[in-house]
Amino acid sequence: MIPPDRHLRIDRNGTVATLTFDRPDKLNALTGEMSRDFLALIREISDDDEVRVVILTGAGRAFCVGGDLTLEDTFTGLGFQRELELYAETVLAILSCPKPIICRLNGDAVGWGATIALFCDVIVASSGARLGDPHVKVGLSTGDGASVIWPQLAGYARAKQFLLTGELMTANAAERFGLVNEVVDPDRLAERVHEIAQKIAAQPPLAVAMTKASVNIPLKDLVRNGMDTYIAYEIATQRHPDHRAAVNAFLESRKKR
Repeated sequence: MIPPDRHLRIDRNGTVATLTFDRPDKLNALTGEMSRDFLALIREISDDDEVRVVILTGAGRAFCVGGDLTLEDTFTGLGFQRELELYAETVLAILSCPKPIICRLNGDAVGWGATIALFCDVIVASSGARLGDPHVKVGLSTGDGASVIWPQLAGYARAKQFLLTGELMTANAAERFGLVNEVVDPDRLAERVHEIAQKIAAQPPLAVAMTKASVNIPLKDLVRNGMDTYIAYEIATQRHPDHRAAVNAFLESRKKR
């Protein structure tokens, strides 16, 4: 199990396990340690015969705003490459988990946070949530799986529009473009996700697991075939001066705010 000071929480209610990113004061921005713990939890849950459905959400007002840019100096050289490889392993672990994962999108999902959300099996969003991938705004290519999942859900034209501008979209727009399943009022979000989780948990577990596996075959193939290239592109952009300048500008702007 993950210690509470590691900013990840798992709660069990019968056959449903809820996994929560628990760093609300930082909008659940992920450290390298949190990303490793998250992968470990997905693998742990995959082997837990008592769990039939997983709910993934965030504490506070955001789901997850991606990697913590204030820790940028810790992601260098081979460390940065290993972090991106960890992201690829995590995406494959989400797709391979025999338990359906429902994203309870309680707030903004940005960058790596958005990628995690979009690879879930069902996504129910709060009406106030937003989705986006601003890699380009900090001088980076999208090496965490975004360039796989966005075109698959929204179509290539729409995906390129948002990945190339780094703009955030509203939950209603995300539903309209096919990125999320449903949008509900914030006070109904937990209830609606619980309803879906219970319906899935009531089905024969092997049939559910094999159906998820069947649907995800092409997605897993895309991830496996492309991730080495996506990682190489992001590493190349991370070493370019544009990236450091963009990060410095972001951090300076944050200090002023």
